[in-house]
Amino acid sequence: MTLGVEAAGRPRAGAGEWLQATRPRTLPAAVVPVAVGVAVAHATATVVWWRAALALVVSLAMQIGTNLANDYSDGVRGTDEARVGPVRLVASGLAEPRVVKMAAVATFAVAALAGLAVALATSPWLIAVGAASIAAGWLYTGGPRPYGYAGLGELFVFVFFGLVAVTGTVYVACGRLPALGFAAAVPVGLLAVSLLVVNNLRDIPTDERSGKRTLAVLLGDGTTRQLYAGCVAVALLGAAAVAAWRPWALLALLAVVPAARPVRKVLGGVAGRDLVSVLAMTGALQIAFGALLAVGIAL
Repeated sequence: MTLGVEAAGRPRAGAGEWLQATRPRTLPAAVVPVAVGVAVAHATATVVWWRAALALVVSLAMQIGTNLANDYSDGVRGTDEARVGPVRLVASGLAEPRVVKMAAVATFAVAALAGLAVALATSPWLIAVGAASIAAGWLYTGGPRPYGYAGLGELFVFVFFGLVAVTGTVYVACGRLPALGFAAAVPVGLLAVSLLVVNNLRDIPTDERSGKRTLAVLLGDGTTRQLYAGCVAVALLGAAAVAAWRPWALLALLAVVPAARPVRKVLGGVAGRDLVSVLAMTGALQIAFGALLAVGIAL
């Protein structure tokens, strides 16, 4: 990637570095819940498509805003000075902290505006849900007591990128909250968690040195690897539970094929930079599972 150069000769982030800062490999966690939520809405009622489209805008903006907020907060705390994964703007000195902070705030503002439009068209209580989601995104590594440093990141990801994202999309798209939406949200949330688990597994050595006590640091390397495999396995089994309402949801079990390789690598002990490819495989698995589950629910 090509870097720009400031007048003083200091490297400056270009478009490629900013794109990497959004962490594209994590974006399936934003797209899949919306796709599954729309499928549930289609299966149980009539979809209002413009509201569903705004739900996708909210979800993507929330994910990107959270990633940029993490870049800023980890950078100013100094916990990203020895990263194994993709470059961070603040920690690497490629962008001023205030610029990255402003980018995060602006992205959250996009999510807030899109969410407000949806809330005004459906129910005001969605404003509170949106505010809680933005707070969760910022406080993951920001604020005086970031919950991501206390082993709670996976729990919040399951809640906000699983339960809230799927059921919220269902409600926005059709104005109802059927039990099917909650059942479908569980496997979606578990696969979102698996993305964070493998990311934190990779970073255990550097997080331990910087005092960042993620769940992976607290559990240790071996147990974290088992947690990853468990999240994937239970997510796949969750398709069987969804099939109680929509039998074609069993199509999602075909995702066992793309699941096999990353699970095998994690349980086989790959570490460090080799886990970057596993993160990409997990994102691909999430897309495959989400697409198959959405199609199965909609049929």
